[in-house]
Amino acid sequence: MNRFSTATASLLLAAMLALTACGDDAERPEGVAAKPAAQAKAEEPHAEEDGDEHDDEHAGEDVDEHGEQGMEPIRMNAEAMQAAGIRVAALAPAALREELRAPGEVVDNAYGTTLITPRVEALVVRRHAKLGDEVKAGAPLVTLSSVEVATAQGTLSIAEQDWKRVQALGKEAVSGRRYSEAQVAVEQARATARAYGLEPGAKGAANGEFTLHAPHAGRLTEDAFVVGERIEPGRTLFRLVDESIVWVDAKLPADAARRVAVDSPARVVLGDVTLPGKVVQRAHRTAENTRNALVRIEVANTGDQLHGGDYVEAYLDAGGEAEPQLAVPTDALLQLEGETIVFRQDEDGTLTPVAVRVGAVVGGRTIVLDGLAAGNAIVVEGAYALKAQMLKSQLGEGHAH
Repeated sequence: MNRFSTATASLLLAAMLALTACGDDAERPEGVAAKPAAQAKAEEPHAEEDGDEHDDEHAGEDVDEHGEQGMEPIRMNAEAMQAAGIRVAALAPAALREELRAPGEVVDNAYGTTLITPRVEALVVRRHAKLGDEVKAGAPLVTLSSVEVATAQGTLSIAEQDWKRVQALGKEAVSGRRYSEAQVAVEQARATARAYGLEPGAKGAANGEFTLHAPHAGRLTEDAFVVGERIEPGRTLFRLVDESIVWVDAKLPADAARRVAVDSPARVVLGDVTLPGKVVQRAHRTAENTRNALVRIEVANTGDQLHGGDYVEAYLDAGGEAEPQLAVPTDALLQLEGETIVFRQDEDGTLTPVAVRVGAVVGGRTIVLDGLAAGNAIVVEGAYALKAQMLKSQLGEGHAH
């Protein structure tokens, strides 16, 4: 019994070995002989090394290729740059001063504002201008009628006729007293007429009508009467404002306001409009409720951009001396592939993204510590449009690849 079991086990083991050999031969291509085990074992490491080396080569190619694509320069002619709103400027070191930002309100320049008022009780006869009109100096504004003015006109007319008669006779024909009385009378009548708003030398019937004229050029910003209305002395009929120069009242904390010097430069921003100005006054009183102090800026209102009541942002020079430094407009800086870049224009006109190291932000400019040199031409406006074009180009190449 034991001999039979041993024989059976031996036969089963032999069959299993034969099947294994047949499996190896089946996987081997026809006509290719099996390699000795030692040779196969020796070649296995080389196969692994070849595979790794091949993968490394392709991986390196991908990294280099896509790395270069990320910072590829852009070529644009002058017409295309202008159409895209791209502007280039050369860099130069400049002394940057700290700017203080404060809310401000546009107010009328009091030195260029006039209230048009009658000096006597009068009735509105007709108007010659209306609210919003821009008038020139000497332009008629409104005609009024007054009993007092009629009396003054009659007195003036009689006094002038008497004075002309005395002058024609001469001092030889009239007494010195008579001559002096006539001269004083006409001067008093003229002074009264001027006090009522009548123009010197004005001719016409003594009907009490007189016209108020614009004392200077400007815009009528208030109009508070109707024809036929009775007007009391001193009541404002028109407010005439010369808007070529306006004031901006900026409100700052008291300690910040003390850092702003009179006659120092300032900027006023309303939406996308920026206008230069000059500090003309710093208040010597701090508001009790807000603890803010007022700083007044005078602005040349180029293009009639600012009007009384507008709310603006004011940027004021905080003073102090500063060393010249290389700086770029903050809007010219972009983030690309984890780097802060600017677009530099090379000698051939190519716009190349250049990585830079930046420092502090002062006002609307950022100090550049490394990556650019004085004289480099960079894109100061339209940098975002360039970045968008570059990314669009990369996406197109990526799909093609």
